[in-house]
Amino acid sequence: MEEEAEPPHEKHCDEELQSPTVLPWDRFSNWIHCCCVVTFDLELGQAMELIYPSHIKLTDKEKMNICYLSFPDSNSGCMGDTQFHFRIRQCPGRKAAVKAHNSYNRDCPVTLQSETAFYYGFVYFRQTKDRSIRRGYFQKSVVLISKLPFVALFSQLVSIVAPEYFDNGEPSLEAACHDIDQWPTPVPGDTLNLPIMGTVIQHTIPAHTILPSLHEVDIYSAFQSILPHVQLLWELVLIGEPVVVMAASPSVTSACVQALVNMIAPLRYCNDFRPYFTIHDSEFKEFTTRTQAPPPVILGVTNPFFAKTLQHWPHIIRIGEMGGFGSSPKALNKLKKAASLKTLDSKPGVYTQFKTFLSKDKMILKRLMKGATLKRPVEAQNAILRRHFLEMTQSFMIPLERYMASLMPLQRNISPHKGPPRLRPFDADEFLHTVEHSGPQLTSGIKGDWEGLYRRFFKCPNFEGWYYQRQREVNQKLQVLHMDALSNSNLTEWIEDKEEVEIVDLILRIKEKLKFASNNHTVVQGESVERLQKHLATIVQALPDDLQTVIKT
Repeated sequence: MEEEAEPPHEKHCDEELQSPTVLPWDRFSNWIHCCCVVTFDLELGQAMELIYPSHIKLTDKEKMNICYLSFPDSNSGCMGDTQFHFRIRQCPGRKAAVKAHNSYNRDCPVTLQSETAFYYGFVYFRQTKDRSIRRGYFQKSVVLISKLPFVALFSQLVSIVAPEYFDNGEPSLEAACHDIDQWPTPVPGDTLNLPIMGTVIQHTIPAHTILPSLHEVDIYSAFQSILPHVQLLWELVLIGEPVVVMAASPSVTSACVQALVNMIAPLRYCNDFRPYFTIHDSEFKEFTTRTQAPPPVILGVTNPFFAKTLQHWPHIIRIGEMGGFGSSPKALNKLKKAASLKTLDSKPGVYTQFKTFLSKDKMILKRLMKGATLKRPVEAQNAILRRHFLEMTQSFMIPLERYMASLMPLQRNISPHKGPPRLRPFDADEFLHTVEHSGPQLTSGIKGDWEGLYRRFFKCPNFEGWYYQRQREVNQKLQVLHMDALSNSNLTEWIEDKEEVEIVDLILRIKEKLKFASNNHTVVQGESVERLQKHLATIVQALPDDLQTVIKT
């Protein structure tokens, strides 16, 4: 059961005092890397018309990828306004991470951490007939580039900024960026009022103890046409299998890929994923080669060419237009072989030969089907499905969390006069021995080969990412406990019969602890720091003058 979170503090832009160290565009970069305008040039094709602020530099490869991903494929036939998002790899050797993101990442859910090696692009594309243009069509996109995965927020933001730009040109984009440059720093747990072009967006940033908004990603609408297979999809995402989503428009693929990634929350999906991917992408060859097994990536594609190029991928999802069941549930219950997927126009379904580890939970499907019959609101249907997957993921992860806790040394064994204790190594076989008696069956009614699912999970990056994060958090906690033990001990008495070399070693250990405290001030108690600083001053004073000089320099 989750702890009840304290009500978030509501913060207004004018409440945050202007720090003398805040430079122009610093606050802007806390949220957005840059805004781009991509147009269609008869000679060049998709071309970058504008990058704002102008001092932001993108590599040629980044520009190319943004340009090609900012327009739907020509076969999509998207007239009017279309919104979607994509994700691209940041070129190596670029500027270091935004400073504010370091503290943000410490306190937010891992699924909402800022990306270090990728950019998100939130696109608002407009295509209208225009006889004054030689090609006969006006085609242009406004794109917000960010390292933060705030899908709902930035989709709403670009829907406000882009129409203003299309009506009033560059000055309106400049005004929007200046508004964003007044926004406060994103802080987990805060509810922020974010002014933009005469309106205000209210956005709550989840902290560790608060689940992201149920409306952040609409899983129900994304998978409405393939509902009987959602549990299979959860297993594929959990164990990091290669998956391709095929649909007619990037709006559908980006929504579905993001829904897949969010299915295993609060566990972070650690493989690569591309909500929208085109044949022009710089990594096209890497992802479509047949000389090696498909990479563990989730791709969203709309070009019919991919139906043939990616036919060898083991798991293919064909999505119809979102918002309808498409075929009858009985017709969709049967999985199809990838070889039967000849074109992108094939019927909605899941094309795979994957055999699930767990038995299908038919109750959730019946509940959703009944809700659809009763015209239950989509938001309620989505909440039911999100809760179902949250409980499945938690049932899967609780035994792992319990086992991790058993690897911690006992607090009574933490000595201030020895080095900080370390976590015992994770032993997969030792853990699997516990599954029969204290596995997911204690909290989940779903039966099946849970042990087999764990074995596959241990081989994928999702496990590595979770284990690294937990190992870091536990070792940090052990450092804090060791620091408390050191600060609470009588060090003045301890040094009385010690050699100078041992005293110097203690001084260095205290300095190391104080450095740790300054880098981890959110988890370290101020009283411990004060006690250690007093200990340090007292011990240094007890040394000969010449040694004191050396220690202080």
